Amino acid sequence: MERSFHDEIQALKLGAGQTFHGEGILAVTKALLQSGVTYVGGYQGSPISHLLDVMVQSRDYLDDLGVHVEACTNESSAAAMLAASIMYPVRGAVTWKSVVGTNVASDALSNLASPGVMGGALIVVGEDYGEGASVIQERTHAFALKSALWLMDPRPNLPTIVRMVEKGFELSEASNTPVMMELRIRTCHVRGSFTASDNIAPAISGRNLQQQAASFSYDRLSHPPATFRHEKLKYEVRMPAARQFIEDQGLNELFDGQHGQHGHVGLILQGGLYNTTVRALQQMGLADGVGNTDVPMLVLNVVYPLVPGQIERFCAGKRAVLVIEEGQPEFIEQDIATLLRRADLPTRLHGKDLLMMGGEYTAEVILKGLVPFVEQYVPAIDTTPGTGYANALAEVRSRAMAELGGMVPPRPPNFCTGCPERPVFAALKLVEREVGKLHISTDIGCHSFATFEPFSFGNSILGYGMSMASSAAVKNFSAKRPVAIMGDGGFWHNGLLSGVSSALLNKGDGVLVIMKNGYTSATGTQETMSTPQSEAKRVAEGSSATGDEMTIENTLKGMGVKWLKTVHNYRVSRVRDVLKEAIESPFKGLKVVIAEGECQLERQRRLKPIRARRLKEGLRTVRTRYGVDEDTCTGDHSCIRLSGCPTLTVKPSTDPLKREPVAHVTNGCVGCGLCGEVADAAVLCPSFHKIEIVTHPSMWDRLTDRLNRFFIGLLQPA
Repeated sequence: MERSFHDEIQALKLGAGQTFHGEGILAVTKALLQSGVTYVGGYQGSPISHLLDVMVQSRDYLDDLGVHVEACTNESSAAAMLAASIMYPVRGAVTWKSVVGTNVASDALSNLASPGVMGGALIVVGEDYGEGASVIQERTHAFALKSALWLMDPRPNLPTIVRMVEKGFELSEASNTPVMMELRIRTCHVRGSFTASDNIAPAISGRNLQQQAASFSYDRLSHPPATFRHEKLKYEVRMPAARQFIEDQGLNELFDGQHGQHGHVGLILQGGLYNTTVRALQQMGLADGVGNTDVPMLVLNVVYPLVPGQIERFCAGKRAVLVIEEGQPEFIEQDIATLLRRADLPTRLHGKDLLMMGGEYTAEVILKGLVPFVEQYVPAIDTTPGTGYANALAEVRSRAMAELGGMVPPRPPNFCTGCPERPVFAALKLVEREVGKLHISTDIGCHSFATFEPFSFGNSILGYGMSMASSAAVKNFSAKRPVAIMGDGGFWHNGLLSGVSSALLNKGDGVLVIMKNGYTSATGTQETMSTPQSEAKRVAEGSSATGDEMTIENTLKGMGVKWLKTVHNYRVSRVRDVLKEAIESPFKGLKVVIAEGECQLERQRRLKPIRARRLKEGLRTVRTRYGVDEDTCTGDHSCIRLSGCPTLTVKPSTDPLKREPVAHVTNGCVGCGLCGEVADAAVLCPSFHKIEIVTHPSMWDRLTDRLNRFFIGLLQPA
């Protein structure tokens, strides 16, 4: 079972005058429907997964509106959907995680930006930048500049976000250009409310079919010689039209200083940084709790293109302006510097000289830049509150370090309890004990957690589904065959073509391990091509349990893979033997090991309702978990070093003769059996035991228990 978005789906149905409550990303979802969108596509990923997940689960309602929703196999296929808006007056939106998703979609986006669009095209990207990010630290801004795609960065406020979505479509249509909207992590998850409008059924949709195909127009193709004209249109027609629309509609927001005392200075900032900037101003006593500031601010909800006249008017008459721009390089600051020079304005410009070049701009970081700026240009303002805030934070950190005896230990992400991928890496550690150190190409996905202790596996991570391709050169000069790790999500996203087909074409001799857990687990357990279907779903779709389902095995066999073995993840000894066989096999060519085990999160979501129902009905229910015999445990802890299970820990021994703590299994155990399997495969110790907790036992259970107790009692001394 997927996570249910029942409440969120109901919020999508709100009408005019009703109040929407929720997160920023869900406000975007509602705003798309209020804008009359015809189609929505995308590929899931933090922090925008909920947008597509909610849309997919509300298909019945969207079908009534005529809105088509498509969960695409990757970002490139999502971006290509926007081709519908090139020749038809239909509004479309696609979404993905940036910057990695934008990189995957770049081919389609470049060819989309060249001819431009007729209908509104909005690209919602999750700007995964800063300390909470999970990908490389780059910005979407560079791509927008390169391809002349307009970029919005809305103020983290639900009414503003909704307005920017609706105006984003209008901006796209007014300038015939696709519009990107970057939503930072904090923007996606900010909570608030706004007054909803009625959803608009699109004029052209699945319910109102376009009766005639668009007429042929070579100028609409991204193909020479039309592309030469496209470039001139981008900067001589579309950009001026975009700037005019931005100014006429007031998309960027001007906040005058409330007391008019400090009009000779100003702040220009990205919309997404508004909340943190106001918080920093509050610490200096220059803003109140509702955002009224003493310092004029120009908030850029559209960060590209900038409007020269707007920038010039804001800077005119000011001694100095501070540009607050997160990340590097300083695209906005450079653009403003050029505009000021061309306008011959003497306003001093500051930005990265006072603020750090890279990293997330928290209130603390912005405050460190504001203090010297204010001290230099508004010396009458007492900056003691600002420096005092920074000093107080430093003191808290110092006291915490003193209490803890050092820095707080890092807590990197890890596999879930009972994750089926952990035993594969435990087996791989056992293989390395026998064959020596291996070159392991890792990938994006849950399995990338194996780069952390206790496994510490991985020599490269180059992209989603790219592990096999990233070992292509290594296998030609490595004495041992390299091993590539890939998930089933990555396999269908990119790995099938970039890795497997390339290896087969070039007759590559390597080992590919595919983690087949049934879902794209790292992004929220969305379904893939090979997700096992329930019996009810198979009957509804008219497919059989064996022949008609898409499987990774059938796909690989059809492509010509000759060496292919599937193993059950939790059988550590068997996984170890198969991996060793693949690494040492005399067969020259691609060897694929499919490690199969259902995602533990999905397994628990499936089993818990069943268990709860059986308990409620008084039916026999069995829960399996594992434990460690304290008397047998030697305190070696090799079991922990090999499995890394979060529920496998240590506790002080009750035996006064044992000085080392003993292994212990906490109540979080889900009964996957990995600890016992590792102990057996590694020939560690016999201290692990399996426990079956029976609720509502049967007569046979009670009889067996009594017999066990009787015979055990006979064997025990009096």
